[in-house]
Amino acid sequence: MNFVTAFIGSFVGWFVFVPICMGLMRLFGMYAIVEEGTIRVYVLFGKVLGVIDEPGLYFPWLKFGPAGAIVNFFGACHVLDRRLDQVYLRSQPVNTEEGAPMGVGIWYEMAISDPVSYLFKNADPRGSLAANVSNAAVRCLSNMPLQEMLETRHRMSQMVREEVSPKSNEWGYRLGSTYIRKVHFRDRNMIEQIQAKVVNRLRQVTSAIKQDGANQVSIITSTAERQAAIAFAQASAVKPAVVGKALQQIAADPEIMETLFEILETQKLIEGEATILLVPPGSALLWTQLLQNKAQQPKTIDVGQGG
Repeated sequence: MNFVTAFIGSFVGWFVFVPICMGLMRLFGMYAIVEEGTIRVYVLFGKVLGVIDEPGLYFPWLKFGPAGAIVNFFGACHVLDRRLDQVYLRSQPVNTEEGAPMGVGIWYEMAISDPVSYLFKNADPRGSLAANVSNAAVRCLSNMPLQEMLETRHRMSQMVREEVSPKSNEWGYRLGSTYIRKVHFRDRNMIEQIQAKVVNRLRQVTSAIKQDGANQVSIITSTAERQAAIAFAQASAVKPAVVGKALQQIAADPEIMETLFEILETQKLIEGEATILLVPPGSALLWTQLLQNKAQQPKTIDVGQGG
């Protein structure tokens, strides 16, 4: 029972009584915890009592005196986020010097630099800053040449930042990096015309490349054919001399020459399409019949008896 009583008492004390006491202490301004990246602005009876811009544990009674005890009842404590914020404005309308309707995308950073001015000099400093950046883009970037607008984004970003920074500082907002991220055409018909011109130009370039390749292939082919024709002509001119020299060497031996011509004659007979009939020797009657039918068989070659 003692253990259960001690456990219940500790639970009620730490999870109920202590949070209630800490809440009452914060309510009466006995202490305040400023988190990292935040600013606290204390306002009492319409006047700024003080600003705490460093993280840590503070005691308003010691910092602001007796007014710190009643500031939560008769005043207000504004907690502001001082971290760096980013905004991207899409397709802000801008006209070029040639009259082309363009759109620019502006990316910029911002952070609270003066919390008092941020709270009391502008009811909507964030919206006012966005509107100021948009108006500055129209004022600074309008009537620029199209080529310059497409190529000099860094200089355009600097122009917009220099135009907006003085006014944003008055509102307690510090304008950080500003960059023109995108420049595009807003007119659909103009986009389609540009696309058609680009496609036609690509087709022309592709056709020119193909034609140049075909011309190069034709030049290479004709050169190769000419060189081959020259080589064949040289071979044809040299062939009779080579063959004549070989025949001259063969004719030196009559037996070799006769054998060679017999081989050549037999090879021609074999390669031909004529029908060869072999007649055994001593068949005079068969030979006479073959001679009578010779006119009816024009492709037949007579070998003769004994052949």
